[in-house]
Amino acid sequence: MISLTPQEAAPSFDQPLDMLHACHGKIMRQCDTLQKLAIHLVSQGCDQQARQAAQDILRYFDSAGQFHHQDEEEDVFPALRLAAGAEHAQLHALLDRLLSEHVVMLAAWSALRPALLQIADGVDTPLSAILTAEFIGSYSRHIVVEDRDLLPLAASLLDPQQTAAIGMRMAQRRGAKFPAGV
Repeated sequence: MISLTPQEAAPSFDQPLDMLHACHGKIMRQCDTLQKLAIHLVSQGCDQQARQAAQDILRYFDSAGQFHHQDEEEDVFPALRLAAGAEHAQLHALLDRLLSEHVVMLAAWSALRPALLQIADGVDTPLSAILTAEFIGSYSRHIVVEDRDLLPLAASLLDPQQTAAIGMRMAQRRGAKFPAGV
């Protein structure tokens, strides 16, 4: 995968696998913000910084985070199943595992989201350390597997036409043009 430096442009829809990888970095930055928010709430309470952080986390996971899961579940995973065929049992097991992890991550988000909504509205609400840890941990473990196993497999199994089709659907899902900038 491409290692982005601050000077490089982010991948676009014509590089969907690189875009998914870059999204993983954004997810982990949001998880870092969530961790900092939990600490901030204890020491500073629900001030404007806390409200803004909660709003940013909500905005990300309610939109881009959901799009990311849809990209994988509706486009990448089915394309990989088709490309691999029935004989690639390890890939099918990996995809089944990742899908079940998506369910766990969605449940963790659903449990955490009500407190974030209250904080975003200015209600001094603590974030559960257990829920926060479960949410961050589920994403952290999942991203490691996708970056290490899934994305390299996708890069080797999907042909340029399949990859372009995935990128087009990702752009359509977001109401963006494909390729980006056209």
